[in-house]
Amino acid sequence: MLKIDASLPHWDSHNDDERRQHMAIRVTASRLLAALVVLTSLPSASALGAIIALPKYNVSVEEVSVSGFSSGAHMAAQMHFAYSKTIRKGAGIVAGGPVYCSQGNVAISVGPCMANTGSRNLPYLMSVVNTWSGNGYIDPTGNMSASRVYLLSGTIDSTVRQPVMDDLKTMYANYLPAANIYYKNNLAAEHAVPTDFFGNGCSVNGSPYLNNCNFDTAGEILKWIYGTLNTKNTGTLSGSFINFDQSAFWGNFNPGTYSMASSGYAYVPAACTAGQACRLHVAFHGCLQSASVAGTAFYQNAGYNRWADTNRIVVLYPQTIATTNNPGGCWDWWGYEDVNFPGKSGGQMVAIKTMIDKIVGGNTAAPFTCSHWYASNYAHVANGRAYIGTDGQVYAVNSNQYLGYYLTTAYTDVRRTSAGYYAYGSCS
Repeated sequence: MLKIDASLPHWDSHNDDERRQHMAIRVTASRLLAALVVLTSLPSASALGAIIALPKYNVSVEEVSVSGFSSGAHMAAQMHFAYSKTIRKGAGIVAGGPVYCSQGNVAISVGPCMANTGSRNLPYLMSVVNTWSGNGYIDPTGNMSASRVYLLSGTIDSTVRQPVMDDLKTMYANYLPAANIYYKNNLAAEHAVPTDFFGNGCSVNGSPYLNNCNFDTAGEILKWIYGTLNTKNTGTLSGSFINFDQSAFWGNFNPGTYSMASSGYAYVPAACTAGQACRLHVAFHGCLQSASVAGTAFYQNAGYNRWADTNRIVVLYPQTIATTNNPGGCWDWWGYEDVNFPGKSGGQMVAIKTMIDKIVGGNTAAPFTCSHWYASNYAHVANGRAYIGTDGQVYAVNSNQYLGYYLTTAYTDVRRTSAGYYAYGSCS
């Protein structure tokens, strides 16, 4: 199986002391992150009817983009880098930081990567990204050259300090033309998604982390990524919200294993429901901002739907839940559940990628099952489970996940779904 950078910790499942230490670190990480914000529980999201299977829509892979806030900002950047073959249009990042900023270390995640206490060692982070790009742990970074990226950091953000976002801008500038990057860094906003119609005062740092700053962040992100758009709908939306089954993207795994809710949300304009050509934007909420904590606030009032409605954009709102390891319901950007959190093989990463595949291509395959083969890459290729890429290395059929070198003595655990979708990794 693919091994990522040596700086990532390797946990020996047979070493009880090490496993207990790992659990303690993961729990501490999430509690420290959650402690930086005030937990104010709101009513749960209102029912949207029966939970349904996520539909396929008439969306081209050329029209896929992502954005996110706080932990969702890290998730959006991770997805953009890891799956740049799929997320081609670009990304919007609000109060995030460089990819792999945490290095899987709680002290780094809450220190240099949030409070700006100490160096993030940006040259090292970019060297790791370059290594991953070369060995297939993430897609080649060259795919991002035509992407457009919108960055926003509030000048009074007391949770994720502005120098952290400055480093993300520098990182992106290493892979994108300067003209493709817009950095909004002069808005006096606290740690929240600024809107022009909903939320707390702009200087508030508190639930639901949507602040009315008379600034339309969602609109600016979508306009920067997609270019000129039709005027947003400020009245009654023409489309509808769906509550879809997220567990379908986990095969016979419990989505809670990776702090994923059993269902997620999407806003679908009427034109997209009718089969017209549409775009796809994936919006990641932040910590303490999932529907289980903040109700409908983020997926109904972050501002995306007004623009989506008049511009044929399906907006996907994946959802996390709070767990023992992750009491804030954050997206995994420091390794609280998965040492592979920033790569194409990360549990949350694969789940979201498969949701995108379902919307774009109609693939119904779940990435995780326990029907698997433990064999050499030579055997996987010989039996049609994998293929040799143009770089001479081996990739799983349909999922295109990197398996490693063709001629090797190592063995790779490759799983197969009923739809014939292959991905590597052990069942647990």
